[in-house]
Amino acid sequence: MLPQRRPRKKGRVEIIPMIDVMLFLLVFFIMIALQMITDKGLKLNLPTSSQSKALPHPHFVVNIQTDGSVVVKGKPMGLDALQQMLASDGDVAKTDVTIAADKKVPFQDFVRVMDRCQKAGVTSIGIATQAKA
Repeated sequence: MLPQRRPRKKGRVEIIPMIDVMLFLLVFFIMIALQMITDKGLKLNLPTSSQSKALPHPHFVVNIQTDGSVVVKGKPMGLDALQQMLASDGDVAKTDVTIAADKKVPFQDFVRVMDRCQKAGVTSIGIATQAKA
């Protein structure tokens, strides 16, 4: 008796694993794109300066409102939370911070925020101003 031959199966392209990979890539690129969007900050009445320069996009924009409260990425936070967030940002020496303070903010509030940034280890601090017209 001769052995029976099985019918030969045709090769198929499995689509479901390919869809899974494509969805993973889509989510990955969306997450990366969201991290690349810079923080626009709040609407503040910034002080003017004739020497203002455009800085590269900072990692964090720290907004100080007229009542002295601090807002980062749309979330209000205290000075301790700000220092902890900056200190836990990985390589703090490479973290860029821009402080945007309303021109009516007392200078002491500005100095407190700058002091906390330096205590966290941040060495690159910019100050947001408007160009003088």
